[in-house]
Amino acid sequence: MNSRSGTGYTGVPPWIYAIAAAGALFVLLPLVAMVAKVNWPQFIPLITSESSVTALGLSLRTSAASTALCIILGIPLALVLARSPFPGQRLLRAFVLLPLVLPPVVGGIALLYTFGRQGLLGKSLEVAGIQIAFSTTAVVLAQTFVALPFLVVSLEGALRTAGNRYELVAATLGARPTTVLRRVTVPLVLPGLASGAVLSFARSLGEFGATLTFAGSLEGVTRTLPLEIYLQRETDADAAVALSLVLVAVAVAVVGLSYGRRNAGARVEVQP
Repeated sequence: MNSRSGTGYTGVPPWIYAIAAAGALFVLLPLVAMVAKVNWPQFIPLITSESSVTALGLSLRTSAASTALCIILGIPLALVLARSPFPGQRLLRAFVLLPLVLPPVVGGIALLYTFGRQGLLGKSLEVAGIQIAFSTTAVVLAQTFVALPFLVVSLEGALRTAGNRYELVAATLGARPTTVLRRVTVPLVLPGLASGAVLSFARSLGEFGATLTFAGSLEGVTRTLPLEIYLQRETDADAAVALSLVLVAVAVAVVGLSYGRRNAGARVEVQP
């Protein structure tokens, strides 16, 4: 039987697998090398030191807060970009997705000149007694700035794939726009929203450059786990490697959860 006519045909030439294997090794070998350098007898004490636990707890709290902020801001943005054509839509999308390609330190500088003491909004906030830069709030804003595009991209794609036929039916039956959004649109794209939220959380958890530039590195206040790893690298290489492994493990779990949800959503969509 010709494999081209069989169900096992993938359309992938054999030589592609060799290049794919090289790409996979390019990603995996550094991780293997890091694992090989871990001081396993001291692993638990290294990752449970007071500074490490504090940094991990701060990272988890700020990442959760920034993910919530991404959801609040990202759902309206994705809806507008996917459902409402208007002049300048492509330009708006380009600016929303800009943090994906900007060096994080540039984002930190932009935030500093916006919310810093002498920034565009920071001066007014300072008069009102509100200081954002070099605070935990600054960490959340920096993480939100770099993570928001991940949620917008995932959700906009889900909205375009789902179409608007069910929303039109609900509107025809007399449902108000807000009711349609709450009862039809959001449940319809929930897998895409969940996937975007998980990716946003993962990106927030690994944020370094914008956080360091805009929020600094104050223990218990702005020193997240990536900043703690960078600091430990200069003083205790074993601790830096151990904490890096923890961050990799969390990231792998988060990304795995994201793709698991995405695949589950795809299976649901193809069911008759």
